[in-house]
Amino acid sequence: MDRFIELLNRKVLPFANKMGTQRHMTAIRKGIISTLPLTIVGSFFTLINNIPIPVVEKFMLPYKEMLDVPFRYTVGILALYATFGIASALAESYKMDRLTSGILAVLAFLISTAAPIHVLKNVDGVIDAGRYINIANLSASSLFASIVTALLTVEIYRFLKDRNITIKMPEGVPPEVSNSFVALIPAAIILLIFWVIKFVFGFNIATFLSTVLMPLKGVLAGNSLLGGLLTVFLITGFWVLGIHGAAIMDPIIRPFWEMSIAQNMNEFAAGTSPHHLSTIFTEQFLQWFVWIGGAGGTLALVTLFLFSRSRYLKDLGKLALLPGLFNINEPIVFGAPIVMNPLLGIPFILGPIVTATLAYVLTVTGIIPMMMIRLPFTVPGPIGAFISTNWSVPALILGVVNYLIDLAIYYPFFKAFEKQQLVQESEAAKHD
Repeated sequence: MDRFIELLNRKVLPFANKMGTQRHMTAIRKGIISTLPLTIVGSFFTLINNIPIPVVEKFMLPYKEMLDVPFRYTVGILALYATFGIASALAESYKMDRLTSGILAVLAFLISTAAPIHVLKNVDGVIDAGRYINIANLSASSLFASIVTALLTVEIYRFLKDRNITIKMPEGVPPEVSNSFVALIPAAIILLIFWVIKFVFGFNIATFLSTVLMPLKGVLAGNSLLGGLLTVFLITGFWVLGIHGAAIMDPIIRPFWEMSIAQNMNEFAAGTSPHHLSTIFTEQFLQWFVWIGGAGGTLALVTLFLFSRSRYLKDLGKLALLPGLFNINEPIVFGAPIVMNPLLGIPFILGPIVTATLAYVLTVTGIIPMMMIRLPFTVPGPIGAFISTNWSVPALILGVVNYLIDLAIYYPFFKAFEKQQLVQESEAAKHD
């Protein structure tokens, strides 16, 4: 085991660290995460609009269309918000004007993704193309197009700015005015580039990327057990190496996660049963059924520490209990530590693999519904599972059962670790 960890340190750790701090990957992560408040709020409106109580459903029926509006303008146009966030984050890393970069990226995204090619018609005659936008083109299904257009826009803007292909204003002009004129030529060039790509060459970035990347989505954030377990293994494995697993995986898998939960939410809002939605392995599936107490299912370990004979582990358990209840587990991951610790690292990886497999089996057999809304990650696991599956009692029970499974898996490793700790404390006491 020590040799394996040493190999990972030499071969995997440098690459993972480089990926985690790479400028464009960081911008993608920051930009998409910046949309979380909107999608969480949109989720609550979906929840309110679908309370499974006949009396409440009947009362809410006249207001369903009105209550659907917040969802459509949060989750429904997620890619539009993400475009601005990603471009702003990348511009900030280059010390460029964030506001201008974000606006130019939104322009590029709308031109390349949302603008219709064909002239629209209505009963009164012809409507000029471009006056109306189908907001479905701005949803999470276009998230990869938003990433590409945001990154390309900022890089084009930076290229032009570095070569002084801009309009410079005299000294003393207010910065906001100066920045606007600096962006004038880049704005025209960016508009022209993306317009030519879409309308002259007829190339749709969103369609192309969806065709290329959808098979990968089906593996990592779809209905494949192997793909779901691979995601679990990579996230927990990176944590054991001392790297924030979610931060490393975010730029790769978060766009898929966002697309998956948005698709589930859209289908649920349209009346599809939670048992027949499109995607099992959403981020919420892992959050509420697998990451109980945080990545690695560490709430179980916190509980065991609370009853430890080791003074240090007992005190650490008390310290980590409150954060653990709300799925924040850095105190236990770095305090025990789990990082670079084979005794605790093995159950940290093994437990989530077992609980994810059980949750998957119960989902595909129709016992547990799929996830259909997004909640803040700080909601305690079983409660989050209960709400996110349209108030499913079996989901609530599964959350508790998975916690007990984590307890059973951690227990023998905890006892071995506790024994080591007691020996160390005994030796320390002799030298006091």
